[in-house]
Amino acid sequence: MKQVINTDKAPKAIGPYSQAIKTNGFIFVSGQLPIDPTTGEFAEGGAAAQTKQSLENVKAILFQAGSTLDDVVKTTVFIKDMNDFVTVNNVYAEYFHKNFPARACIEVARLPKDALVEIEVIAVYR
Repeated sequence: MKQVINTDKAPKAIGPYSQAIKTNGFIFVSGQLPIDPTTGEFAEGGAAAQTKQSLENVKAILFQAGSTLDDVVKTTVFIKDMNDFVTVNNVYAEYFHKNFPARACIEVARLPKDALVEIEVIAVYR
C-alpha cells in the first residue's frame, strides 16, 4: 500500500507529483527546491541558503511521514554549478553527522524556477 505524504511545512508540489510517498518500509521524498513555505520565495543567500532551505523542506516532509534525517539512506543533490560543491557540502554536513547516507551530487544545466539546488531523499521508516 502506498501513502501520500503532504505537509504545509514544505512547499506544495509545483507539478503533478506528491511531496513524498511512503510504501513498503521506505519514504521517497521528491526533489525539494529551496522555497520557503511561508513566503513562497527562494531562500536568499546563494547556494548555502538554498541548500539549507531544501534540507529544511526535506526534514519537514520526513517529520510528517514519522521519520527523521537519521533514517535517510540515499540522497541526490542537484546543483546548478559544481563550483558550489564545497559550499553545498558544508551545509549538508550540518544535517548529516554520522552514518552518512549514500549520495550522488550532479551538476545540471537548469533546475525548476532557476534554483541553484534541489535535493531528493529516500529514507526508511520503522
